[in-house]
Amino acid sequence: MNDVIHVKGARENNLKNLSVTLPKNKLVVLTGPSGSGKSTLAMDTLFKECQRQYLESMGLQGINKPKVDSMSGLSPAISINQQNTNRNPRSTVGTVTDMYTSLRMVFEKLGQRHCPVCHHEIDPTFNSEEIEKEEGSFKEYIFCSNCHDRMEKLTRTHFSYNKTEGACPTCKGLGETVDIHQESVFHQQLSIEEGAVDLWKGRYAEWQISVVKAAMSYYGVPLEERVPLQEYSPEQKAILYYGVESEEVKEHFPDMKPPKTVEKGKFEGVLTGMWRRFTEKSGSSTEAEEYFYSQVCPDCEGERLNEISRNVTVENMTIPMLVSHSLEEMFNWTLHLEKTLDKKSYKLVENFIQDLKTKLTRIIKIGLGYLTLDRQVITLSGGEAQRLKLSALLDSALTGVLYIMDEPTVGLHPKDTMGLVSVLKRLRDLGNTVLLIEHDVDVMKEADYIIDIGPGAGKQGGTVVGQGTLQELINIERSVTGKFLRGEGVIKKTYRDGTGEGITVHHAEVHNLKDVTVTFPIGCLTAVTGVSGSGKSSLVFDVLAKGDDKIHEGFDKVTGLDHFDQMIIVGQSPLSRMKRSNIATYIDVFTHIRGIFAKDRSAKAKGFSAKHFSFNTVGGRCENCQGLGYVTTNMLFFPEMEVVCPVCHGKRFQQKILSVKYDGFSINDILESSILDCSSIFKKEKKVRGVLELLVEIGLGYLKMGQSLTTLSGGEGQRLKLAKELIKQGNKRSLYLLDEPTTGLHPNDVTQLLKLLNRLVDAGNTVILVEHNSQMIKGADWIVDLGPEGGDHGGQIIAEGTPDIIVKNPKSYTGKYL
Repeated sequence: MNDVIHVKGARENNLKNLSVTLPKNKLVVLTGPSGSGKSTLAMDTLFKECQRQYLESMGLQGINKPKVDSMSGLSPAISINQQNTNRNPRSTVGTVTDMYTSLRMVFEKLGQRHCPVCHHEIDPTFNSEEIEKEEGSFKEYIFCSNCHDRMEKLTRTHFSYNKTEGACPTCKGLGETVDIHQESVFHQQLSIEEGAVDLWKGRYAEWQISVVKAAMSYYGVPLEERVPLQEYSPEQKAILYYGVESEEVKEHFPDMKPPKTVEKGKFEGVLTGMWRRFTEKSGSSTEAEEYFYSQVCPDCEGERLNEISRNVTVENMTIPMLVSHSLEEMFNWTLHLEKTLDKKSYKLVENFIQDLKTKLTRIIKIGLGYLTLDRQVITLSGGEAQRLKLSALLDSALTGVLYIMDEPTVGLHPKDTMGLVSVLKRLRDLGNTVLLIEHDVDVMKEADYIIDIGPGAGKQGGTVVGQGTLQELINIERSVTGKFLRGEGVIKKTYRDGTGEGITVHHAEVHNLKDVTVTFPIGCLTAVTGVSGSGKSSLVFDVLAKGDDKIHEGFDKVTGLDHFDQMIIVGQSPLSRMKRSNIATYIDVFTHIRGIFAKDRSAKAKGFSAKHFSFNTVGGRCENCQGLGYVTTNMLFFPEMEVVCPVCHGKRFQQKILSVKYDGFSINDILESSILDCSSIFKKEKKVRGVLELLVEIGLGYLKMGQSLTTLSGGEGQRLKLAKELIKQGNKRSLYLLDEPTTGLHPNDVTQLLKLLNRLVDAGNTVILVEHNSQMIKGADWIVDLGPEGGDHGGQIIAEGTPDIIVKNPKSYTGKYL
């Protein structure tokens, strides 16, 4: 009885009274088409109930029971998903794993520094100290044993770039400063009338020119007509660049007060005005993006700490040196330090060294040894961030736990997938149950047991269509995954040659790219492949995507972009953080639908306009929940809970609005229906039907029209963005850059997506995607393979050509897996 988990009669979301038995202490894969109900079963039913029972056993209330008849054999559960990684630029691998704290403690206890007066080396551990109270806080001082100079004792705070005591004062601990690219703002060979100031356009330019000329006359350095900028006197340049209230102008005219009115020449200065707008909008204005660029801080050279802190050493290494080395090198340093310390010093730092060793070992085991401690968390891929969380569990001594993971292989090259699977098997062998929501066939081959949910998505899903080992699934007629495996191995044999033109990246050296020059064919579907951390995203999104920017950093140039009318970048970032944004509003189809309802006879009779059918504006919506259909209640220690609105019972609108029907459906029924159902409800409405049919075609027909964008998976959001771009397309020639569009897709859905991308290319567009999915890579016309490894050992082009050529290349890991 205790070696299985029984779920009986689960009815959350689209689950159809589903009953299933999961073996315990096994590696179990939950698979099926996107939207079939896998996450609902794993997260919203199993995990929620495990959590609820565990908390109630400790006397804590607050989690609603999921819709299920009964469950037995449950264990305490831990879930690791892809969302909620930190978006703060100050968050690094070192700070989220807490390894940076341990490192700061080692430096506080053992850091060697020199006396600022006589440069005598100060021993960190043996000093008579006096404590003085200063401005209400304790500060400790130490004395140089040679010249007796008094200096502040360094504590862990002095080694943090997030604290004023430790941060470089110039860049405030960010490691980079922002500056204006003056060559882009001022064209020296032109006069201001001809457009010497890049920002000034049209009427605005005329007005600014009149003010700046008045200012120059006021100061007695009048400007003649059509004088090129390069011939300006230093006084004239100071007025134009910095404005009449600047120190620069005061230096030239120390005895003159600046003009008080615009008529007399009260001019702000081009650069001064840009800085003002930049700080007011905290760097979010469009102007800022064009003319501002960030550069390494000139004072700390990107090391983020102030001068005293960044020069303290332990075993000949400073903190900035250590955090920029890979975690593997950091591990070797830790071992070396442990060997060289004497007993007394070792006692001081034993806990911190053990903590570093444990954490580094885990992270290296999981294949992330190429990361550095100062790597920003924002720059990690979804898969890397998830594996970082996973590494914390590896040495955990817990047994009898249910681990639920949402696609841990996302963003992993097949070569790295096997490393991850061996880690998961170790968790299982400790006596835990590991449940993966997964589409990767390689992982299924390694699983002890597979549960296939389907047969379709949304209303067509929610039942178990097959269970057993991979071999058993192949023989199950109803199994969607089995069906795919039976028909596997169909590879396309013809590849497009493209137009003969190409987009060329010249000498890219961003992140770990090693002077890469590469050409992508125009008119083809190109896949950029390689192991995790090999430099794929850097090449496509940090170089190619920025090829038209005014300021290039880390590459010479990108040629060939002039063949396109527009570049469309579809990344993994969430579509919206607002719960009010839903699918119908995002793809602009809800406006048409509201119009259709407003034209209805009964709507006209009651005087309703399209506005009354919006849940975002006052008029027809339920005011108790403001059109959301639910209200939130504060749960103190738990996340806020959403409860169905007691006034409209989740229907979002007032009763009088719901009485208006189209084909028997109220406006709320439409929001609660799937895209697939709505495409047949609105079959007579050409505009609406066209949009909905496209969404069905790319495999999103199962989503509800009113589903909030915050609930979509990364892959769903990406395909929705892609569809929106397709609807807007018109007859422009576009370059599409996609970041792993197969995320969260069942092999069957990948086939659909491939059809869509091929349609795009056949219509005269070019598609370049960063991808690990072998099915997608096989379907490409051209492959650019990076490697050979991740981090410092990557960043080179290993192979390029059609899939047939890559397969024959012995150096390419991607070739091996194709």
